[in-house]
Amino acid sequence: MFAEIIDKIDSFVWGWPLILLLFGTHIFMTVRTGFIQKDILKAIKMSVTKDENAEGDVSQFGALTTALSSTIGTGNIIGVGTAIALGGPGAILWMWLTGIFGIATKYAENLIAVKYRVRSENGTMIGGAMYALDRGLNMRWLGIVFALLASVCAFGIGNMVQANAVVTNITQNFSISPLPVAIVLTAVVALVILGGIKSITRVAEKLVPFMALFYFLGCLWILFVNADVLPETISLILTSAFSPKSIAGGFVGVSVAVACRYGFARGLFSNEAGMGSAPLVGAAAQTANPKRQALVSMTGVFWDTVVICLMSGLVMVSSIIKYPAVDGLSGNGALVATGAFSVIPYVGVPVLVFGLITFAFSTILGWYYYGERACVYLFGEKAIKPYKILWVIFVLVGSLVELNVVWNIADILNGLMAIPNIIAVLLLHKVIANETEKYSGEHITDIDTEEIPTVQNADKGILA
Repeated sequence: MFAEIIDKIDSFVWGWPLILLLFGTHIFMTVRTGFIQKDILKAIKMSVTKDENAEGDVSQFGALTTALSSTIGTGNIIGVGTAIALGGPGAILWMWLTGIFGIATKYAENLIAVKYRVRSENGTMIGGAMYALDRGLNMRWLGIVFALLASVCAFGIGNMVQANAVVTNITQNFSISPLPVAIVLTAVVALVILGGIKSITRVAEKLVPFMALFYFLGCLWILFVNADVLPETISLILTSAFSPKSIAGGFVGVSVAVACRYGFARGLFSNEAGMGSAPLVGAAAQTANPKRQALVSMTGVFWDTVVICLMSGLVMVSSIIKYPAVDGLSGNGALVATGAFSVIPYVGVPVLVFGLITFAFSTILGWYYYGERACVYLFGEKAIKPYKILWVIFVLVGSLVELNVVWNIADILNGLMAIPNIIAVLLLHKVIANETEKYSGEHITDIDTEEIPTVQNADKGILA
C-alpha cells in the first residue's frame, strides 16, 4: 500500500506540471541568453583551459568532470530504456531536445551559483541555489528548503540506488557473492571522499573521460554492427515522435503526448538541467568570472544527453529493429536496455556492464559532494564528518537491500529540488542576461572585480 502511494506521488511530481516548468525554463533561458548554445564549441575548449590567477578550490575541468560524474549515471542507460519502453522510440527525440534547450538552463543556474558564492573562514568556496536565493533574492527560507531536499535525496538517488546497481551488476555478471563486493565498494568510496572535493575531482578527472569514451566507442561499434538498420532507426525515431499511430516491430504504440512525457522526463532526470545539483560544485571552480564557469558547466548537458543518451537510444532502437527477439514491449527499462545490448556478440554485454558499473560508481562520488555542500549550508562545516560517516554506511546498506520504494522517494525529492532552483533562475534572469552581455566578446577573459564575501562562523551553519 505504502509503495503504491509513493509510486503515485512520484508519477505526479514527474508529471506534466514539472516537465512544463523545466522545459519552459529551458526555452525562456535560451531566448534570454541569446541562444547561448551557439557557444558550445568555445565552451568545450574553455573546459580544458585553466584560468590563471582565478579564485576557487578546483579547476574548471575538475568541477565539470565532478558534475558529469553524477549526471552521467544509470539514467543514461536504464533511463533511456525506460523512455523507449513507455514512450516508444519517438521519446528519444524529445529526450534529445531537452538536452539541446537544457544547455541554457544549466548555463544560467551555474552563472548565479558563481556570482553569489561565498568564502568560508578557511578559504573554501561555497555556492549553489541556496546562496543565489539567500543573497540574490533575500529568500533564505527557500534556500533552506532547497538545501534540505538536496542533502536528503542525495542518500537515495546518488547513493543507495547507485551502490545497488554496482553490486547487482557485478554479482550477476561475474557470479560473485554480494557481501564482499559491497564491502570493497564501500571501502573505495570511503577512501575517495575522505580527501574532500580535491580527492573527488582527482578521481573524476581520470574516471569520467575514460568511462564516457569507452562507452561512446562501444556504442559506436554496435551502431556499426547495426548499420543496415540505422536509416530505419533514425526514421522511426523521427516519425514516431510526431505520429500517434501504433508502431509495429516490437515497440509499444503510444500517443505523441506520452512520447513527449517520457522523453522529457527521462531527459530532464538524466542531465539534471534545472535541478540545481551541478552548481553546487560549479561554485567551487577557479574561474575569472561567472560566465566562464557557466559556459564550462553547460557542456555537461551536451555530453550527457546530446551525446551519451542519444548513443544509448540509437543502440537500443536499432537492436530492437534488427533482432525481433529483443522485447520492447515489457515496459521495463532495465529489460529493454539489457536485451538490446546483450544481442550484440562479444561487445554488447561488456559495454553495458562497464557502463552501468562505472556510471553508478561515479554518481556516488559526485552526489556525495552535492549533499555535503547542502548540509554545510544548513549546519556548518562541523557536519561534514558525520555526513561522510552516514554516506559510507548508506553505501553498504544500499548495496545489499531492495530499493524500489527508496528509489521512488529519492526521485520525488530530486524533482522537488528543481522548484526552488528554477525560481532562482527565473527571478534572476536580468542578472543572468546582464552578466552574459558584460563578459561577451573580448571581455570573456576579464577578471570579476566583485569581492567574494567571507562568511563568519561558517562552522555554525544557517540552522545551528
